[in-house]
Amino acid sequence: MTNKVFCIGELLIDFVAENQGSDLSKATLFTKKAGGAPANVACAIAKLGGKSYFVGCVGKDPFGTFLLDVLEKNDVDISLAQQSKTFTTLAYVSIAEDGERDFVFSRGADKELKYDSSLKKDFKDSLIHFGAATAFLGGKLEEAYGRYYFDALTQEAFISFDPNFRSDLWKDDEATFIKKCLIFIEKAHLCKFSLEEALIISGKETINDACDHLHETGAKIIAVTLGGQGTYISAPSLKLTVPSIKVKPVDTTGAGDAFIGCLLQQIATLNSPFDILENNQLLLKMVTKANKAGALTTTGYGAIDSLPAKEQLD
Repeated sequence: MTNKVFCIGELLIDFVAENQGSDLSKATLFTKKAGGAPANVACAIAKLGGKSYFVGCVGKDPFGTFLLDVLEKNDVDISLAQQSKTFTTLAYVSIAEDGERDFVFSRGADKELKYDSSLKKDFKDSLIHFGAATAFLGGKLEEAYGRYYFDALTQEAFISFDPNFRSDLWKDDEATFIKKCLIFIEKAHLCKFSLEEALIISGKETINDACDHLHETGAKIIAVTLGGQGTYISAPSLKLTVPSIKVKPVDTTGAGDAFIGCLLQQIATLNSPFDILENNQLLLKMVTKANKAGALTTTGYGAIDSLPAKEQLD
């Protein structure tokens, strides 16, 4: 039995400047790639044999058509995706030689997602992943996001949250970002953070103190991805770093999405996803596999194109 995983948030075009340094002002050549953290997660789940549904909005334009085609080709269910007259959201991404990235966003159709009340009944016995890069920036998306969160709570679904902090989107308003994240962290069964996100949201200076604070807020299981070092896992009776495999990264875009997608796909195969809250050994085994998925994703350009299939991980 495999439980459904609903991934809610943005789907967008990444215009990627490969091998042109991390300064976007100097980049001249861009390659079109499908992106958006929740969409990446949905593809990661589907490529590994899981049942993922993407809930988000793109434009009624060639870019929107391209994006939905990419998801469909990767076996993601797009029956819940919406299209708007607003132009598809774009992100411009520069990639340095070490694979690190810089983003600039041109926001469009992702903010037009309308709440669909018929989805509520499907949330029971499902996993709901909230990927928040653009979801707290207003528009219909933020309203829908909040209502889906309430539905997930009332249907007692397994809730996963990833803040996907992007400095270009928040400029000098990190306080608002933090405040909105805490509402989701409060009831989340699984939270995935980068180290930067964990420290920013918690207001702490060390990973240990950050996780303690986030547990006090309400998070049950916390995964802090540390790039090549692996993932720091924190649960009520568990605190340790699970190492990753060694790879030569060329593009870190989507590595965290591959990690959380692989982890959710494994949790979705349990009789009840809540079983993971009580089984530390199983959690560590799943995180070890998810680390491999994240690492392998960094060895190619573009998040979705580089997500590993089941055969590669096995």
